[in-house]
Amino acid sequence: MKRFSIAGIGAFALVATVPFFTQIPGIANVWHSDSAVAQNVKTQGQIQLHLEAEKRLVSQDQQGKQIYTWQALKGQAVVQPGDVLRYTLIGENKSDRLVKNLTLNQPIPQRMSYVLKSANITNNGKIVYSIDGGRSFTENPTIKVTLPGGKVETRPAPASAYTHIRLQVPSVAAKTIIKATYQTQVR
Repeated sequence: MKRFSIAGIGAFALVATVPFFTQIPGIANVWHSDSAVAQNVKTQGQIQLHLEAEKRLVSQDQQGKQIYTWQALKGQAVVQPGDVLRYTLIGENKSDRLVKNLTLNQPIPQRMSYVLKSANITNNGKIVYSIDGGRSFTENPTIKVTLPGGKVETRPAPASAYTHIRLQVPSVAAKTIIKATYQTQVR
């Protein structure tokens, strides 16, 4: 069975119209639960970002029922095909002002597939997805499939086609925390 280490996770944040980019240290080196600050220059609102990763562990109880737990990935974490990882993105408005139109783009790491319907977000956030490298986003990505005989059908995009998740929060009140999670599976 092939084994590999995850190289890195990027977090791209837009606050209002001000872009911010940070490279979060990857699991392959030393996983840090580092943070970054996204700042809206017009209102001086600040969002501090934390990205964490966990690996799903599967065990059985005495009756043979599967039990799922999550283990934080730190240090030289090694994952194998089939492993499921959960990413948690935490954003904290450290300022005393409202931050409007917070948009966070999270790429799906290479050699990973998004676990369909695993994303959720607090604070009335909206989740949209890209299957074209982050050029466009939609709530329900679709693909066109040509059937035998030449007929073309539109179908839901497979999990392996997802390239990015976009988290959109209309507003983040002062001194408030938002939290989003999503899962991927190692190919």
